[in-house]
Amino acid sequence: MIDRTAGSMDSGIATAAQRRVFHSKVDTIRPTYGFEDVSLAPGIDTIEPTDVDFEQSFAGIDLAIPILASAMDAVVDPAFAGTLARLGGLAVMNLEGVQTRYEEPDAILERIANAPTDEVQDLLFEAYQAPVREDLIARRLAEIRAAGSPVAVAATPAAARRFGLYCADHGADLFLVQSQVSSARHIASEYDPLSLAEFGRQMPIPVAVGNTTNAEAAFALMEQGAAAVFVGVGPGAACTTREVLGIGIPQVTAISDVAAARDAFLAETGRYVPVVADGGMRRGGELAKAIAAGADALMIGSPLARAEEAPGRGMNWGMAAPSPTLPRGTRIKVGTVGTLERILFGPAHVTDGSENLIGALRQSMAALGARTVRDMQRVEMVYAPSTQTEGKSWQRNG
Repeated sequence: MIDRTAGSMDSGIATAAQRRVFHSKVDTIRPTYGFEDVSLAPGIDTIEPTDVDFEQSFAGIDLAIPILASAMDAVVDPAFAGTLARLGGLAVMNLEGVQTRYEEPDAILERIANAPTDEVQDLLFEAYQAPVREDLIARRLAEIRAAGSPVAVAATPAAARRFGLYCADHGADLFLVQSQVSSARHIASEYDPLSLAEFGRQMPIPVAVGNTTNAEAAFALMEQGAAAVFVGVGPGAACTTREVLGIGIPQVTAISDVAAARDAFLAETGRYVPVVADGGMRRGGELAKAIAAGADALMIGSPLARAEEAPGRGMNWGMAAPSPTLPRGTRIKVGTVGTLERILFGPAHVTDGSENLIGALRQSMAALGARTVRDMQRVEMVYAPSTQTEGKSWQRNG
């Protein structure tokens, strides 16, 4: 109890020394930043846009542009993978999607795209009840290769255990173990969880891991052999993780934290593990900010789902949460705006930065004096939420 013997206590008012001090969780909330909160600051150098060089080796795969297509049914099929490969990027196919469940996936894709809004969740639940078939996995991998693309696939940890070696034996070049939240240590009482270190030792091809937002977890994943770490929990346009589960960290902070782990791991071991920003990027400026925050490559879904070549027919839907009782992710209408080449390389027909994504990234890097992705990671970033509104009243009211 508070001692009320002092004279000042007669009025019921405690002195500062007598007051109890309570510590609340919100006292230590850390500020975090999304793409809208930051801006990139020009330095003393600029370069010619044609001198910007995006080329890199990503987990043993040569990329001409730092773009990966999300492992989503509405984005990636074998034909799309071939188209993106010819443009310099890499598509990742979801091993637990309709491509590996149905002989003719176009029919189910058509139904999902055209289903009434009040029926689509039931249809998604039904569509993903069909079993994944090994023969269809082998067929799709061969089709991706025949389309002219390296073969990259993604699966949840349980499916990785089942299909990892099978995919490696049938021509996969990269295997991504992907879940809503990835950690180096998974605890389960009812089954033996996947050990990334053991899985990686068994696999004759590189194994990437996602998704995380935590530097310590990312460092531990790198220690266990991850060939790349994917960053992002819930930022995607078709993802509902933040709404349904309440989990997530804004992407600029998440990317920067994991990039710090990458740099520390490089300093300790001499091994460089690429960081992939996964989700939340719709415009060229956001791609530029993601790389400036520390990303080596960018995985995007909904912007590419707008391409004529995308299998989603102007729709996109989430893929990361195969729960029998929770939604997989919302279906959103993104529309079809043009070819994949136009979305990535222009010419842009709109002014909102959602087309000619690579052209915008190239121009941003040139204006900031960054010739390579590594150079771009070193540009100055400032807290500047007013850049979204400063002087833009006519644009908002037009």
